[in-house]
Amino acid sequence: MASLLRRFSVMIEGMFVDMAKVFVSAGDGGRGAVSFRHEKYIDKGGPDGGDGGQGGNVVFVADPNLNTLVDFRYKPELKAAGGSDGSKRDKHGRSGDDLIVKVPLGTVVKRDDEILADLVEPGNEVVIARGGSGGFGNAHFKSSTRQAPRIAEIGEKGEKFEATLELKILADVGLVGFPNAGKSTFLSVVSNAKPEIADYAFTTLTPNLGVADVDDQTILIADIPGLIEGASEGKGLGDAFLRHVERTSVILHLIDVLTDDVADAYKKIRRELENYSATLAAKPEIVALTKTDAVDDEIIAIQTETLSEVTDSPVMAISSSAHRNLTEVLRRLVQVVQSEKAARLAELELDNADDSVPTISLSQSQIDEAWTVEKVDDHFLVTGAKIEKFAARTDFGNIHGVNRLRDIMRKMGIMHELQRQGATGGSVIQIGDNAQFSLVEQ
Repeated sequence: MASLLRRFSVMIEGMFVDMAKVFVSAGDGGRGAVSFRHEKYIDKGGPDGGDGGQGGNVVFVADPNLNTLVDFRYKPELKAAGGSDGSKRDKHGRSGDDLIVKVPLGTVVKRDDEILADLVEPGNEVVIARGGSGGFGNAHFKSSTRQAPRIAEIGEKGEKFEATLELKILADVGLVGFPNAGKSTFLSVVSNAKPEIADYAFTTLTPNLGVADVDDQTILIADIPGLIEGASEGKGLGDAFLRHVERTSVILHLIDVLTDDVADAYKKIRRELENYSATLAAKPEIVALTKTDAVDDEIIAIQTETLSEVTDSPVMAISSSAHRNLTEVLRRLVQVVQSEKAARLAELELDNADDSVPTISLSQSQIDEAWTVEKVDDHFLVTGAKIEKFAARTDFGNIHGVNRLRDIMRKMGIMHELQRQGATGGSVIQIGDNAQFSLVEQ
């Protein structure tokens, strides 16, 4: 919690950095060696080519001491070390070192909009890109019928792709409202946070975190830049930071009591939340009229009644400067936070316990060994995890290696299917994204 007590504001070139794109490159596996034992007094020594080393992985680790993605602006490529090649005398190549990358808590890692990792716990460790396996040396292929194999595999390529990093603040309560609605003042009074406060719009340019204590409970509150109408479509500042309230348990919606039309102001912010995310809009909400020390009770009553007509959420009147009803609103927030956490825990336990419906599925080995054959233009395309793995490790410049691949295809039944679909000896075959070759040796 100590790291969270610090202000969560980082300014880099006038901008908080909560998104970044990086190119992730795991290490390639090392080549296997083709070598034969040559020693004095030993005639026709057998194969002794060692295997290539494993390529290094790219591993992300959640670090509670970090609070920004700014470092990735200066590290556009994250590259792990490749494995070393095998060598003679059965010497295996050294495996490449993993690249350990520290990221802030709450970092979401995506590839083509698919979530690879969501690092929310200190020390969370996830392999983002896997290194390639090292290729087998020719010592691996010795048999009773193959005494002098001249086959060695190349190493597999490590995974390489562009990853998107998004930082989403981990907080219990998210403050929303128009600019100058009193969010920063509220946060500064009820917590340890020290946000910049002034009487003009967009004082807050970056998210701020504060820890509030009430009774014997502690809650974490996030203040984001004020929203304006059209924020979900890119207007103003708040649209860039709405992701930081997606993880919260409850929204505290602040509205200046002096607003001419509080109902309209409320509806506009609600529309922005709904347009941004249905999940965000569905979160529990407490509405608070702010700056009530500046008006009499009659106006407060009128504004409260007006809001109550357009929302089913509780409506409270507070004043941060006069410390009016602050403890009461914090207690309500604590109640909602605890209730939401208990509900999530119960849902998780129910999901884990619900094994009454049997599930029939293929084993991982069955999935890996599955393959397909398809006629594409002037060649036949073969796909499947296992056969593509063999192909990726084949040196297509070595006829012995290609013939081995043909043998594997024959044992897996792929050759039979190719011939059934009309492939002849000279037909061109491609396995996954690998090089093309003929069905039989030409």
